[in-house]
Amino acid sequence: MKVTSTWGMSLAATKLRPPLPPGQLVRRSRLDDILDAGVEGQARLVLVSAPAGSGKSTLLASWLAGRPEAVAWLQAEESDSDPARFWSYLVEAIGQARPFAAGDVKSAVVGSNGDDLVVVSALVNELADAAEPLVVAIDDYHLIDNGSVQRGMERLIDLCPRQVTIVLSTRIDPPFRLGRLRVRGQIAEIRGADLRFDADEASGLLGSAVRSLDRARLDQLCGRTEGWAAGLVLAGLSLERAADPGEFVEAFRGDDQLVVEYLRDEFFAAVDADDRRRLLETSILEQLSGALVDSVTGATGGAKWLLDTAGTNQLLIGLDRTRTWFRYHHLLRDLLRLEAHQTFPERIPGLHARAAEWYESQGDHGQAIVHRLAGGEARQAARLLLVHGPRLLAGGQTETLRGFLDQLGDVAKTVTWCALLYGWCEYVGGRYSRAQEWLDTLVEVAPEGFDHTPAISLRMNISLARGDVTTALGTARQVTATEHLMSHSCDLATATGAAYAWAGQAGEARQALRFAAEKAAAERFPTAHVLSLVYQAIVEFDDGSPASAQTAASTAVDTAQNFGLAAYHGVAPAYAIRARTGGDPVRAHADASQALSLARRASTDLALGFVLTACGDTLIGLGDTAGAPLLAEARSVLARCPDPGVAGRYLARTESRHGLAEAGGGSGRAAVLIEQLTDRELAVLRYLPASMSQRDIASELYVSLNTVKTHCRSIYRKLGVGDRKAAIQAARDLHLL
Repeated sequence: MKVTSTWGMSLAATKLRPPLPPGQLVRRSRLDDILDAGVEGQARLVLVSAPAGSGKSTLLASWLAGRPEAVAWLQAEESDSDPARFWSYLVEAIGQARPFAAGDVKSAVVGSNGDDLVVVSALVNELADAAEPLVVAIDDYHLIDNGSVQRGMERLIDLCPRQVTIVLSTRIDPPFRLGRLRVRGQIAEIRGADLRFDADEASGLLGSAVRSLDRARLDQLCGRTEGWAAGLVLAGLSLERAADPGEFVEAFRGDDQLVVEYLRDEFFAAVDADDRRRLLETSILEQLSGALVDSVTGATGGAKWLLDTAGTNQLLIGLDRTRTWFRYHHLLRDLLRLEAHQTFPERIPGLHARAAEWYESQGDHGQAIVHRLAGGEARQAARLLLVHGPRLLAGGQTETLRGFLDQLGDVAKTVTWCALLYGWCEYVGGRYSRAQEWLDTLVEVAPEGFDHTPAISLRMNISLARGDVTTALGTARQVTATEHLMSHSCDLATATGAAYAWAGQAGEARQALRFAAEKAAAERFPTAHVLSLVYQAIVEFDDGSPASAQTAASTAVDTAQNFGLAAYHGVAPAYAIRARTGGDPVRAHADASQALSLARRASTDLALGFVLTACGDTLIGLGDTAGAPLLAEARSVLARCPDPGVAGRYLARTESRHGLAEAGGGSGRAAVLIEQLTDRELAVLRYLPASMSQRDIASELYVSLNTVKTHCRSIYRKLGVGDRKAAIQAARDLHLL
């Protein structure tokens, strides 16, 4: 988790420690016993599930303060539904609680964009190495609504070592298979009914406010609120001021449906105008500090006001031991926001603008964007994305970035860097056609003299993802004809090397990929580093050197494992190559299985077709009948590619070698020109990589369609291939293209 200032670090830290206990803390030993039994009985999950305002956070914070184990605490927020953001925070929380190789796991988070399989595997491996007990607590887990995060958390619960206990506080049950945990005795649960305050506990919670109540009235108050903590606290705010406490208890309704009316009739009537104004104005904030309160309200004394308010109102919760940061209880915050929108709706945008200015002055562009968008200032938010967008991409938080871009609406279609960021989001999400559309939008809105270099890497990646090696190769050649590789980030060198690798241009690929690996290591970009090594393995394999390919593939896999990226789908070709070039049948089977598992998860058609071919080739060689169907699948996958490059050639020769299909070319790598092409055939050949039909080529050359068909048949024969795609790759090998 990157921070840009001392303030940014202190704010982030408020998510990573339990809230401070309220002034009237009630020790609830009957509930502590349930929680203790869960940890000491080595339950995998301790679940505290109850409605808002039930006292879940306070219970857990006070209980954990008395436990001997190290505690990792994460206060979840809605924005944490982005997988990369969620796992980054959780890894940071665990790292603060107990020293471990958090940096390696963070690299896995960022490099995989928060892929649940990659991250959980890396995290469990690190947790397994430590013997000391650890409690990992996540508060407000109901705010997480991402399926990938949910799958990852359930997997973490299943795989965590016995010394680790996961504790979740939530308003609704998570979508886990809880029944299975119950049958196995691996879960401890506290429900809403368990959290209801009885009369003795309510007396401790309300303190001096209940001195005027006898036991019967106290029992009646608990009945009115059904033991609901928030209802009791709200009652306590007015009870001491009530002229007739008994009459107040008789009239009070503590259920959440009537709290709004109560706040209007009782709570707001009891605070002076200045306090009411500050409460409503600051309700737009998720967290509050004195300086931020002053900036938003235009007043002074915010720090003292927060301390005074927290001293009398348990619904303002302290977040750090220095009493600098606070937050409203979710119920109070929501109700204050409702009242603010009804009282002064026209002022809300201005309050958000003040908050945005303060956050921006502190270097927190993320929160500044949130408030710019909330205040309707889309163009100001777009301006901030010029700086913050690349940071989100680099941190793997593409879902957060896409959320911001979606909120910009039509503004995103008029700003170059927003179009580029949108393109990257679509590419990472596997929506390549839409990514290309955003690149086209960038070209349309770019002003004269705009530097398109930052878009080149995305352009090549989209071409390769769509299986269009011809277009990617053309872009790569433009890049290496300039100094762009030296002056831009490692992702450009990696994409350039990948284009040369898939095109079978070994010399150019090696040069670009060696540089990419060095640059990625210097820039601490683990994904690009691993991918550059994977592509080097593809180059060595295609160049016909099994020993070199085995070494390169092993290096790629080992490096991925060191970075915690062994389960990253981009490593699949390296596993496949290691399987095909290895001498141990058992290991070859294992590597092929791993390659197939990873490649099927998120690989492009080009990589998936290559992996299917290599694994099919390996399994057939081992006498496994599962190999032939893999080659058939590879054929259908690569058929979708306009130009599959060396992957298509490898498949054709593999099918031919195993007698599974008629295919041009022998089993060796080098293409052989059986007969020299004529000038007219060379002219037709140069059009084959383009996405033009034979009729289009005929029109372009001012010849008949039959003439082009005749030339194509002659070209295929002289190159020793059977179709257009194979002819393109053979021509590249012979430097005819």
